Amino acid sequence: MKLYLKYVAMHLRSQMQYKTSFFLTVAGQFISSFSALLGVYFLMDRFHQAGGFSYSEVLLCLAVILMAFSLAECFVRGFDAFSAIIANGEFDRIMVRPRNEILQVLGARIEFSRMGRLLQALCVFAYAVPRSGISWNAARACLLPLMVVAGAFVFAGLFIIYAALCFFTTEGLEFINIFTDGGREFCTYPLSIYGERILKFFTCIVPLALVQYYPLLYLTGRSENWQHALAPAAACLFLPLSLLLWRVGLRHYKSTGS
Repeated sequence: MKLYLKYVAMHLRSQMQYKTSFFLTVAGQFISSFSALLGVYFLMDRFHQAGGFSYSEVLLCLAVILMAFSLAECFVRGFDAFSAIIANGEFDRIMVRPRNEILQVLGARIEFSRMGRLLQALCVFAYAVPRSGISWNAARACLLPLMVVAGAFVFAGLFIIYAALCFFTTEGLEFINIFTDGGREFCTYPLSIYGERILKFFTCIVPLALVQYYPLLYLTGRSENWQHALAPAAACLFLPLSLLLWRVGLRHYKSTGS
């Protein structure tokens, strides 16, 4: 952990060398994310509800997923750019260093400019939470940050799966973006609106429904099932499973000779 914090401090100092560029990039990330927010606004202004969920409840979905994705994209970006690390031979140097490979890949790239999306998610939270009509208690108050953390774990797991597949293909497989960027867009709304098959896929294969739809049922009082409240904890298991695939790929690594 101490070494990783040094990586974090190093990247922060590096990116803050050009403060104007950094803050303009953060602002760009903040503004670009408004496309999803505006889409929700115009749709809900026309139809007033989505699958029985109100505008404020849909905004809560958007905020949870956007915050989770932003955290994963900021701190696990090294895995998302892993194909370049493989192709240019940098992973050979990582392998001979006396430190864990995962820690080094995590520290290879940390993009604080992605905090622009996180800032927007916090603004949406601040607007949606008091208007959602949720009857808050200790359990529901703890569930909300757990949804965000579990969502970040799921997106991090997807980035790690992308990196693990690079051990076999060298080049990155762009279809993973269907589950990362696509999953983020799908989860802008409660997943039940897409039908049973999509809901099952995002429950059993890519468990984003476990950090969005099911705990939302518990938060809004639509369900008192305690299993829905514990769904984000189950989603966290996706990360260690992704790390197992990483270990399998690591055993099959062959240098590109770059």
